[in-house]
Formats: sequence, C-alpha cells, structure tokens
Amino acid sequence: MSLRYEALTGSAITPVIADVAALRIRVFRDWPYLYDGDLAYERDYLRAYQESPRALIVAAWDGEAVVGAATGLPLSEADAEFAEAFAGSGHDPAEIFYCAESVLLPEYRGQRAGHRFFDLREAHARALGFRYSAFCGVIRPEDHPARPRDYRPLDVFWRKRGYAPLEGVVAHFTWRDLGDADESAKPLQFWIRSL
Repeated sequence: MSLRYEALTGSAITPVIADVAALRIRVFRDWPYLYDGDLAYERDYLRAYQESPRALIVAAWDGEAVVGAATGLPLSEADAEFAEAFAGSGHDPAEIFYCAESVLLPEYRGQRAGHRFFDLREAHARALGFRYSAFCGVIRPEDHPARPRDYRPLDVFWRKRGYAPLEGVVAHFTWRDLGDADESAKPLQFWIRSL
C-alpha cells in the first residue's frame, strides 16, 4: 500500500474536513485517548484550520480515500487551553507552531507516515518563520484498566524526531471517554523542539 501525501492550506483544506473528522473519531477511540467523539463537534473543531491562512492539514491518501491526516497551526490560533499551558515557561506562544494531531488507520501504520507527517508540518512551520514546533500527548495512569498490555508509547519516536517533554507545560482539555456519561478534563504533556 503506497500512500500519497498532500500538504493542504487555505481553501484546499475544506474538501477533506469530513474525512479528517471521521478519522479523528475512529483513531482516537483507541488507547490512550479513548475519545467518544461526534461528527458535529469535530467539524466545529476543525473550522479553525479552514479559517486560518497559516494552518495546514497533511492528508495521506490511498487512491481516492483519505486514510490518515496530520494537522497544525500557530499555537496562538489553537484552543486557548494550549497556549495557556505555556504561561511562565519562558516560551512565547507566538513563536510556536502547534502540531495538533496525527491520525492514521491501523492497517497503514509502519510505512513511515509519522515521519512524513512531521516533515511536512515542520517544513510549513519553518517557511512561516516559527522558532519551535510543539505537540502534546495525553497522560494516562500506568495502571489504567483500558491500557493494552502490548501498548508501546511513542516517546522513542518523538525523541528521535528531536522532541523532548517541556517540564511543567501541561494543558488540560475535556472530552468524554468511552463508557463515561460526562466529559472530564485530561492532562496533556507538551513536547517541543527547535526548528
């Protein structure tokens, strides 16, 4: 399965919004996010990418089907919770490009899509003049009952890409976990690298 990648900006983002929304719901149902999402929320969330001239969606295609996507936009244009996490960190959110998410259907993993997603987002951030690239990942307890026995965190991959956790920079974002009646806040650790 050979994937084709497109770095989309501006009006080119609009045709893939529904596909990216569906991918987020499907992929984030799995550990560690356990996200019980809905399409209306997803489309609203992704509107920021349609409205920002500096936003980017990298789409991974298998033929005519979008099977993966990675998103990014200036941290100052992301949800306020993410920029607020940097208060007192010594990092100016205006200098940071936020790599929001990477989602890929399981059957397409292992083909270096993760590297391609980061390569294209980092190149976009450099072209816009950002000093840093950052993303965050949910923090779950080691003994969480839904944690798969064979789960391997992506920390090694992220470190090989030059990212490191930024001590004390943790955002809190709410969503409903699978099986829960209500939303709850989850901590998300920020990782950062110089561009």
